[in-house]
Amino acid sequence: MDATTMMSPEVLRARMVERVREAGFAHRAEVQRVLLDTPRHDFVPNADLADAYDPWRAVVTHRFDDGRALSCASAPWLVAAMLDQLDVRPGNRVLEIGAGTGYNACLLAQLTGRADLVTTVDVDPDVTARARRALAATGYGDVRVITGDGGLGCPDHAPYDRVIATVSPWDIPAAWWRQLAPGARLVTPVRWRGQGRSAAFTHTGGRLVSDSLHLCGFVYLLGENEGERGAPVTADDLVSLHWDRDQVVDPDALRGVLDRPRVTAWSGTTIAGNESHDGLWLRLTVTDPRVCRLKVHDDVPPEVCDPVPGWWRLALVDGSTLVYLTTRRRETDTTGVRWELGAIGHGPDATEMTEYLCDEIRTWAPERDRHRPTLTVHPAGTPDSDLAGPAIDKTHSRFVLTYTET
Repeated sequence: MDATTMMSPEVLRARMVERVREAGFAHRAEVQRVLLDTPRHDFVPNADLADAYDPWRAVVTHRFDDGRALSCASAPWLVAAMLDQLDVRPGNRVLEIGAGTGYNACLLAQLTGRADLVTTVDVDPDVTARARRALAATGYGDVRVITGDGGLGCPDHAPYDRVIATVSPWDIPAAWWRQLAPGARLVTPVRWRGQGRSAAFTHTGGRLVSDSLHLCGFVYLLGENEGERGAPVTADDLVSLHWDRDQVVDPDALRGVLDRPRVTAWSGTTIAGNESHDGLWLRLTVTDPRVCRLKVHDDVPPEVCDPVPGWWRLALVDGSTLVYLTTRRRETDTTGVRWELGAIGHGPDATEMTEYLCDEIRTWAPERDRHRPTLTVHPAGTPDSDLAGPAIDKTHSRFVLTYTET
């Protein structure tokens, strides 16, 4: 029998918080306190205790008919990271987009000090019904649980001092802008160029200015604001490409591209197993409009497609050429196992583009810890002369990513 099955919820909860804190999350004492005080297992009753208190595991609670996750309780490390970002203070009026299990709303109610100051919105009536029951059962029935389109927020109780989205928008909906109080903080997992970041913004001077960005993945906020496109590149649909609607991508030109000869190039740049390469992707979104995301099913053999591990796979597309990031194992006497970053390409310009990606890796590597990224979101229509850099245009906003030396 696994030792965790013998532990009480209180012991598992304390261990969860300690491991999350040691990993660099739950910086604020208030966040640690509410995580310790809240019985997470009561919000995911169908999960066993070990899964409910696993620091790194999300618990899926509701699925679409095709099996995709519709609603879940986010992994505790991510819950803690986003609550750190949100910085809720006593008396804040809080809006949550995506009710989930009600767990996050319960934490927010404790942080602000009054359950009736928290409003949580979800489009699915089954999700809101379960969240409402769980909140009532744990003593937080005064949280307002609204069934409705999260993209519209909840104007009845605006303006809000804090807004947090636990679903991922492709754009910042216009309604959210209108419901933010001056100086409010917005934490939301935004997406651009195929990758997603939990961004913590302050609403200031008519703009949203980030002070932290965490790589993450969430269920998408569906509706008119969605702007990501996707299409398979293999006949069995197990490999697909995802791009933004402002990018020039012809999916028909890429169908079967992995059947073409493979070109591989290596950068000479290595990273340890616990080092991240996601900063490369982030920087490329500033300079290269060809950046997309490749999604590869676990059943695809490496001889067909062999990208870096994980959910987020950096790719570049130009016409009928596809290039993606890859790794290979290296060992040294002093540092142990390391992984060399490289590029694999298919199509007429594969040789040129794989070398280009390797050059970008070599440029990024020595600078990766020396500059801090800031995402500034401007309202649509803001003139270029008011921007600090090139913009990625959405429906309601313009995204500008800049870097400052640390």
